[in-house]
Amino acid sequence: MLVARRTLLGLAVLAAAGCSGSEDEAFELRLATGLYGGPYRPLGDRLAQELRNGGMRVKVMATAASVENLTMMTDGRADAGFALADSADDAVRVRHQPVAALARMYMNYAHLVVSRDSAISTVRQLAGKVVSIGVEGSGTAVTAVRVLTAAGLTEAPEIVRLDLDDSIEALVGGRVEAFFWSGGVPTPALTTRDDVRLVSLEELVPVLRRQFGPVYEEASVPAGTYGGTRSIRTVGTPSYLMCRSSLSDDLAFTITETLFSARDRLQAPSAPGGRLDERYAIGTGVVPLHPGAARYYRSVYG
Repeated sequence: MLVARRTLLGLAVLAAAGCSGSEDEAFELRLATGLYGGPYRPLGDRLAQELRNGGMRVKVMATAASVENLTMMTDGRADAGFALADSADDAVRVRHQPVAALARMYMNYAHLVVSRDSAISTVRQLAGKVVSIGVEGSGTAVTAVRVLTAAGLTEAPEIVRLDLDDSIEALVGGRVEAFFWSGGVPTPALTTRDDVRLVSLEELVPVLRRQFGPVYEEASVPAGTYGGTRSIRTVGTPSYLMCRSSLSDDLAFTITETLFSARDRLQAPSAPGGRLDERYAIGTGVVPLHPGAARYYRSVYG
């Protein structure tokens, strides 16, 4: 099986390079991942290693995640990368960016995090407060802005843009009163904290679905995940593995095949789709599956 996969990877590299000789050997897949502390970075590292095990050269690029990844695929700086479904939907439906999906990966959960002793119990209480929405170019920031807009706050919050670790530090230090994070459950950086809690976003799911469609779903963070005694209902949106539309069919097929053959080793977050399932993976909404990925799924189902 490994020999066969290496042969297939080699053919995919030749097709992607579109040339011969030493130039073929120089082809390197550029995989855009995410921020330290989030799931995309370790997941991307593990996927890259699986592809390398099959003989492919892979360069992993740490980024701000979703929006930056989609931009990099559009302008040719990346070949593949991860993105939240709402960011990918916007890229295809609104911006008409030349990107395609290889797979729907797993569910991300929107976390609205406050201090354990904070008086904030609803998103509407963020009016006039200092709130971190995630770094520029992240999918977290896209979701956060939409959540805040959907909430119809009586006063705009003061927005700052910090990554996860800096958001936690700012919250604990009193420099922000809440922050948003979108990731799998549990998010390791939050599981070690006993001084934070989540605020429910359940009431905003139908509002977001009416405006943006089924990229948003009802999701529940199980009781005890972050020390709480009850589950927290929130906004869920899937993560996709994306690629540039011009990626060769053979290479897209091979990446998708590797994704599923290695799914037990990739250790995706414990969330719907986390173990990777072909039936779950093909549900990418208005974001088209790359023809090479579609060929892989047809090969599975016949």
